[in-house]
Amino acid sequence: MIFRQATIRLTVAYTVIQLGLFAVFAIGIYSFVTGTFDFDAAESDGEGAAVGAEQGFKLLRSALIIFYAGLLVVIPLSSWLMARAALKPIKASFERQQQFVDGASHEMRTPLSVIQAELELALTRSRSPVEYQAAITTSLEAATGLTRLTDDLLRLSRTTREDLAATFSSVDIDAAVAHVVATANNGHNTGPLVTANAGQGLRIWGSEELISRAIGNVVDNAIKFSSKSDVINVTTSRTGTTVTIEVHDQGIGMTPEQVSHAFERFWRADDVRSTSGHGLGLALVQQILTAHGGSAVLDSHYGAGTTVTLRLPTTSR
Repeated sequence: MIFRQATIRLTVAYTVIQLGLFAVFAIGIYSFVTGTFDFDAAESDGEGAAVGAEQGFKLLRSALIIFYAGLLVVIPLSSWLMARAALKPIKASFERQQQFVDGASHEMRTPLSVIQAELELALTRSRSPVEYQAAITTSLEAATGLTRLTDDLLRLSRTTREDLAATFSSVDIDAAVAHVVATANNGHNTGPLVTANAGQGLRIWGSEELISRAIGNVVDNAIKFSSKSDVINVTTSRTGTTVTIEVHDQGIGMTPEQVSHAFERFWRADDVRSTSGHGLGLALVQQILTAHGGSAVLDSHYGAGTTVTLRLPTTSR
């Protein structure tokens, strides 16, 4: 809405300025022609010369008026295009900042909850030095991960893909998957089992924290919409220069209509609105994959589970 109003205002300003300049230019041309014309010489040549001059001036006035009328149609359109072009980088910057705010608010909730829970638990009663050390260590690990995530989200939202690529390093996909799976299984006592079929030594060029975040978001979604007896399987493979990560669950699945909206920010299906979340997990996954030159595809059938496929190039240098 803000950019629409700005586009309209800028279009009006450009239109007024251009029409004003062309009006001054047309008046200047007409004044120059009539001002420099030698009427005395025309009269000495006879009445026909004077009449011809007047007809020439009339023709010039008509041409300038017709030309200006045409500009009244063309200039507003060109001004609108110029206004859009001028606001495009500003709009892109605003959208990147908005994506950062949305992504940060969603992804920072978990580590902040861990830190708060550990500190509150440590203060409920007197504890041994070992217990205090364990609580501090867990909180420190969560804070360290939160710092890395903040840095990556800032880099992702404020830089171009080329700038982001300059910070990439070699990422062990199998290690990233193993870490995500271990974290998922340790995060709940009862629930679906997460398994991994990896160990092929697959590597890509990218951000380890962001790639792990993308895989983790998909696994978290699979856990959230699966029953306790289900099994979630994460597999990795390579075809040519593309590494594929598939997360398959046996959960409630999605309808074709829901699949078409799954990667939209803030969108949530009506039948899962009571489930925790903000509708940003998969949107951030797609943003991360796009920044790495990859893609995310979701295949789901209602009542028959979901498979999310993440494809990444082995090198983005």
